[in-house]
Amino acid sequence: MGIFGKFFSKEKKEKLDQGLEKSKENMFSKLSRAVAGKSKVDEEVLDDLEEILVASDVGITTTVKIIERIEERVARDKYVGTGELNKILREEIANLLSENETEDATEFTLPAGNKPHVIMVVGVNGVGKTTTIGKLAAQFNRKGLKVVLGAADTFRAAAVDQLTIWSERVGVPIVKQGMGSDPASVAFDTLQSAVAQNADVVLIDTAGRLHNKINLMNELGKIKRVMQKVIPDAPHEVLLVLDASTGQNAIEQAKQFTKATDVSALALTKLDGTAKGGVVIGVSDQFQIPVKYIGVGEGIDDLQVFNKHEFVDSFFGEKNLG
Repeated sequence: MGIFGKFFSKEKKEKLDQGLEKSKENMFSKLSRAVAGKSKVDEEVLDDLEEILVASDVGITTTVKIIERIEERVARDKYVGTGELNKILREEIANLLSENETEDATEFTLPAGNKPHVIMVVGVNGVGKTTTIGKLAAQFNRKGLKVVLGAADTFRAAAVDQLTIWSERVGVPIVKQGMGSDPASVAFDTLQSAVAQNADVVLIDTAGRLHNKINLMNELGKIKRVMQKVIPDAPHEVLLVLDASTGQNAIEQAKQFTKATDVSALALTKLDGTAKGGVVIGVSDQFQIPVKYIGVGEGIDDLQVFNKHEFVDSFFGEKNLG
């Protein structure tokens, strides 16, 4: 299936601008102070910029990469005015996001060839994982796609209850068992039900316990193996949900989950409540995994497909440092 729409709507862009306002103001106010009274980008400005990026949760590894690229431009062009710094930053960060195959989508899409398309959703408790699943279900359902939910986070009654509420709210079927049931069994039943219903997409919720990485790895591996008894190449996508407001802790969670399973896409939630929007750049670059969705508010429509150019545009705004 192709992209359902060609343009990033004005409403979505406004919501993205609002969601990133704290991050943008935090970054821009610090940048403005760093270049105050200076006409060109010199070593001192770059040192200040490095501190600003790290403080904005871009992460040390990614920050060093960005600084090195700007240094190359300064050396090549001989003179780079401080008024150009915002533009250069935008360009280099957009380039970084492009390198990990982050696409410039504008609408919720599914790749062709899989029916149903199976998405296993992972992430620790409290990051907005179940809510993200519910919002995804709503968006796919709105596109006329048949959605089936699987409540395989059987270690928390609240998770099953929450997903059930979303299924009722959105009007899509859910497959669940009692608390403490085998998560792999729930996933197996979900896929069988989805195939029987000729569903387009399946969203499987999983438990997010990191206290024992070996158990997590074994559990996710078992869920995969059991799903493949129904659909040999399932899951087609492993979506890791991270809470952007936790900053560097989100990067640490990404480390744990990428070791435990083959994460193929990222969703970052709660961007509207934080000045740590830089973590989107850092986690995407560090793990070379495309960001697919971002959350910029509590409403269903506040889960957006990630568009790197629109994100960078909103993150840096239209202000001029010079």
